[in-house]
Amino acid sequence: MNRSLGTTMRVLRQLSHDHRSVALIVILPSVLLWLFSEVLAHSPGAFDRVGPIMLGLFPFIIMFLVTSVTMVRERTSGTLERILTTPLQRWELVTGYAIAFGLAALVQATTSAAVAIWLLGLDLPSPLLAVSLAVLIAVLGSVLGLFTSAFARTEFQAVQFMPLVVIPQILLGGVLVPRDQMARALELFSEVLPLSHATDALALMAADDVSRALGIDVTILIGFCIASVTLAAATLRRRTP
Repeated sequence: MNRSLGTTMRVLRQLSHDHRSVALIVILPSVLLWLFSEVLAHSPGAFDRVGPIMLGLFPFIIMFLVTSVTMVRERTSGTLERILTTPLQRWELVTGYAIAFGLAALVQATTSAAVAIWLLGLDLPSPLLAVSLAVLIAVLGSVLGLFTSAFARTEFQAVQFMPLVVIPQILLGGVLVPRDQMARALELFSEVLPLSHATDALALMAADDVSRALGIDVTILIGFCIASVTLAAATLRRRTP
């Protein structure tokens, strides 16, 4: 575990020196939430209905992008190859990355929730639960980024995975259209997509429905995170061929 924490500290130091990544992680979600609130300014109650979902969706997208690009950069620069010549195990390395980006997600979600609630007037029945869900969903984006980065040879290819992995989940996850209004085949397929359960959890939170259904969605999201970390460790490569 100490070696994983060492990786965590190294990644956090690198992120802190990359001002563009810091702005992307911490500032951009709040800016997007503000823009979204302005778009819906003339539709009373619309931001309160959709805002909680955006509170989780924007961090999911951004953390997926930042994590996948960062991991590919580490591999193409030869950093991973040098690190993996040490006693550090693959699972320890991936766990260290997951913890680092999880901490970044915590800062991101807390900042976004604070802006949404106190500056944009978003009505959330439980701010603490909203932040917790946003962190979990952002971590999910990070670990999915870790996993998919194994299949990218360049940073540009890592970005190209976004339309493949993220956009279908947005279209089928109930963000645009309720899933029960979709064709039956699409509704069934959406059940195996993690963002569907993230959207359901955020909707239940916004409705102050802390029920068994919310617990099931959270459990499924945690399961997806664990599975993604496991797959990321199994597919991690020292370098790009």
